[in-house]
This record gives sequence, structure tokens and C-alpha cells, in this order.
Amino acid sequence: MSPRERHHVQVLGRADGPTLVLAHGLGCDQSMWRRVVPALAAEYRVVLFDHAGSGSAHPAAFDPSRHGSLEGYAQDVAELLDDLALGPVVLVGHSVSATIALLVAADRPDLVDRLVLVGPSPRYIDTEDYRGGFTAAEIDELLATMEANYLGWSTAMAPVIVGNPDRPELGEELTESFVRTDPRATRAFARATFLSDNRADLARVSTPSLVVQCRDDAIAPPQVGRYVHERLTGSTFVLIDAVGHCPQLSAPQALLGAMLDYLRVGDHARQGR
Repeated sequence: MSPRERHHVQVLGRADGPTLVLAHGLGCDQSMWRRVVPALAAEYRVVLFDHAGSGSAHPAAFDPSRHGSLEGYAQDVAELLDDLALGPVVLVGHSVSATIALLVAADRPDLVDRLVLVGPSPRYIDTEDYRGGFTAAEIDELLATMEANYLGWSTAMAPVIVGNPDRPELGEELTESFVRTDPRATRAFARATFLSDNRADLARVSTPSLVVQCRDDAIAPPQVGRYVHERLTGSTFVLIDAVGHCPQLSAPQALLGAMLDYLRVGDHARQGR
């Protein structure tokens, strides 16, 4: 089975445009990008896929050993990019996929032309000299709840992640996405996500990048986005006026504005060479 088949790849948009590969976050699938895809596809070739255990990825794609760490997901993405053979791409990662994208760029810089990191967090747990947004006890409780009552966790956590309590339909949509995923795979992905510490990997990345941060985000607070930007060579930081951890759902126009402004500047610079 090819990586395209394993990860339910869809290719949309302009065949003659630069390629954007959109990587979704924990508990989501490629449908989370649907509010921004039409505008992106008008200017770019857009590649959508589902991580192992998510969406319409083949059931055999998930391997408990391989996917016990974020490196396994990064290997998946690198294999997919090799299989697509579209040249260096713009790799767009949301949430934990921002870290996955960083790992791909660090290990296989030949595959990635630019990075767009939406709500990145290289470590979620606080230390004495780092503020990730959660205590170790809070993460332990989160993971224990997922193990004991996945549906209950989904219902309670989705509104916190998406924010915007005045728009409950957004939380409901994310809850439905969580419920569609394979609980076993999502629990493994969550452990790999929330127990990871990829701060040292930031120094291994030299790929130009855009860091997009929402002004109010319960999962990746603004200081985390600035931490990533300050330690990522050649990065641009944009704070958008959006609430929650999923601006592609809650503030698609603000996210599109930040992405397209950054991408167009880079496109023009390359055309002028």
C-alpha cells in the first residue's frame, strides 16, 4: 500500500502552483481545513491527508510502536512527501503537527521549502524556566480521563480546545471529529503529544517559517508561540485576533490573511531570483 493510500491523500487546486501540504492536529482529520482550502486552492496546489488512526486513513496505517512518538508521525509525512515527489513543499502544521512539521524539516530539509506553524507547542508541561501552559499533574489527569472515558473526555475537552463559548457549534464540530477517530490511536497520539519535549529540535531547523499564534489559546498560550519564534532561525511571528486553538474553524479569514501574506511575499522573492 502506498503512502497516498494509507493516508487518504487528496490533491486539489492549481497544478502549476507551489504545493501546500496541510497536516491536521490531534483528534482531527483533513476536513478541519475545509474553511481555508478553497482560498488556498485558488493559488496553490493543496495536498490533504489523514494521520495514522485519524479520519479515513487506512486502519493498518496505525502502528502502536511507530506511533508511540512524534518521530513516527514525522516519518509518515516524510514518506508521503517522497511518494508525492512534488519537490520541496510548504508544510503547514496545526497544533502537534507543527512539531511534526519541524521534525520533518530538521531531518529532511530537502523536502520542505517553507513551514507554516499554526499554534505550535514544543512542550506542553511547565518547567521551572519554561511555561508550556499545563502542570504535569494536569497532563496526567487529561491522559487518565482519555483512558477511562474517551467519549466523556471528547465532550468536555473539545469546547476548551476550540474556545469561543458563544459559538457552541464549533465545540460540537470538534467533538464529532474526536468521536470519528480511533480511540486507541488517539490515546497513543495524545500521549506522544502531551508528554513530548521538542524544544531542542528548534535549533535543528533552518527552514524559513511562519509562526501563527491566536491571541487567546488555552492549549498553546501566546508566550509559547513567541518562544518558538525566538528560537527558530528565519521565522516570522504573527499574532492573529482569534480565540481558541483552531483558527481554521473559528477565524478562517484571519488565518488565511496571515498565511497568504507570508506565502505571497516568499513566492515573489523566488520569482525574482
